[in-house]
Amino acid sequence: MAATTSDPLVITPQVLLKAYACGIFPMAESADDPNLFWIEPEHRGILPLADVHVPKRLRRTIRQDVFEVRVDCDFQGVIDACAEPQPGRQKTWINSEIRRLYGALFDMGFCHTVEAWRDGQLVGGLYGVSLGAAFFGESMFSRERDASKVALVHLAARLIAGTYSLLDTQFVTGHLAQFGTCEVPKARYNRMLEAALQRHAEFHALPETASGETVLSVLDAVDARGA
Repeated sequence: MAATTSDPLVITPQVLLKAYACGIFPMAESADDPNLFWIEPEHRGILPLADVHVPKRLRRTIRQDVFEVRVDCDFQGVIDACAEPQPGRQKTWINSEIRRLYGALFDMGFCHTVEAWRDGQLVGGLYGVSLGAAFFGESMFSRERDASKVALVHLAARLIAGTYSLLDTQFVTGHLAQFGTCEVPKARYNRMLEAALQRHAEFHALPETASGETVLSVLDAVDARGA
């Protein structure tokens, strides 16, 4: 379901947060289109935090700390990179309104980034919105192999440590499916969202620069409890 607003001034950061709490999120047709439209998918992508799968080769990369992973250090750099053309995606939906709104949420403490750095360069990462015990992933990028994947695994561990109950990926892609992302019907998603919004979670439960070993130990502890 989608509805378009022709007046970007009607959307405030507060309205955006209320939209997330209702299970909808905005997108734009292109970077040049000033309008936004609301999305409410009939099936929603989620990554169950109790069952995050990390491929063996990627575990080695994470354990070796090939990338320095930082949190909330360079929002502008992350959203700029997310707006760049990627393989299989030549145009972006990140327009000036998206930049303005999520920049405001970042300043308010509701939007967060997880960033992969190497040799002082930002090479991968993601951003999303935190509300209650729900985290809504918005976009991710990679300039080096595995950089965005490492950021995603660090995000999942951070959410587990902070007692989040919902990681919303919006849609399921091949990139996300390898980690256990699946689709749930809108009615089930809304129940999960309602429950998550009743709780408080802490995004900064892990250290700002948690090591790969720490991240994997968090994920392994969840696996051990579920075994």
